[in-house]
Amino acid sequence: MAKRFTALLIAIFLSTTLLSPSTQAAGIKIAIAYEAGGKGDNGINDLASLGLERAIKKNNLSRLDVREQITDGTLGDRITRVRFLAKNKYQLIICVGAGYADTVRRISVEFPNTQFAIIDDQSVAMTNVSNLSFATEEGIYLAAAALALASKSGKIGFIGDKSEVSTVNYAQVFSKGAVAANSKIKVSSKLLDESVADEVKTQVTAGVDQIFSTWARSDEVISTIAASNGNSKKVLISGLLPDQYFLNFPIGKKNQYLVVSKRFDLAVEQLISTEIAGKSMLDILDSKKGIYGHRYNLKDGGLLVKLVSGSVLPAKILTISAGIKAGKVKNFKP
Repeated sequence: MAKRFTALLIAIFLSTTLLSPSTQAAGIKIAIAYEAGGKGDNGINDLASLGLERAIKKNNLSRLDVREQITDGTLGDRITRVRFLAKNKYQLIICVGAGYADTVRRISVEFPNTQFAIIDDQSVAMTNVSNLSFATEEGIYLAAAALALASKSGKIGFIGDKSEVSTVNYAQVFSKGAVAANSKIKVSSKLLDESVADEVKTQVTAGVDQIFSTWARSDEVISTIAASNGNSKKVLISGLLPDQYFLNFPIGKKNQYLVVSKRFDLAVEQLISTEIAGKSMLDILDSKKGIYGHRYNLKDGGLLVKLVSGSVLPAKILTISAGIKAGKVKNFKP
């Protein structure tokens, strides 16, 4: 009897000391607030959800400890939902998209002991907020180089949304990247707030055969290109995911060359793993403003440039990519 009792004690000891990460993670409450539309959008919400599912599986999290919320897009609704999550003691609250910036700024002040995170933004200056953004300009630079090398006409185009603050920089970075791959390339850049289809037609008529667009208000760029493509000519579009969710549609893929992908899924997965490890993602992004988090880039795999065909990027483009990752390319600001 004594021997069996001793054996039982040893078994109990081993079961409590050799705890798996999933057992250690038990009780950690994590919430994610999706952008309007929620899952099924083929865009930022679906990608964030993919990262959440991987994190749940990887860490064997109980779904009872994971809460998913969807906003209707108004500030009042965002505040109500995020405040509800904070009041209910969720240790990590992940907000998907820059639309949550004002909400996170307000609620993080009310709940200083709660860890918040916002994906695709770096404007919230609070020590309990992880701002997870993307070095999109690196991807656009590399994409421009790839388009310049692939162009048969020697003419490529850029179409951006004038209302977006970053678009001016993106347009200039695009031109620099194109020249890095082909010094003789001709670049047509246009920043618009309307008449997007007309500009696409203008560039196509001028002989542009590769266009990069950051226009995300509608699928007007891709649909116009698709309509103009025939047996005698082929113009290819490249763009930004998950912002331009319509690039995932069949009509988009048929007329695409490459995509620059911001990995919302990786951001969510790493946020959760970091929280479970008892840490936070708080790299210094702006020391003067007190903004912390992480800026994903080509080097850490949080930003990807991929050919839609699935082929490997040309050797020259891979060399340029290596230079960016090594910090040798610094042409990312106007």
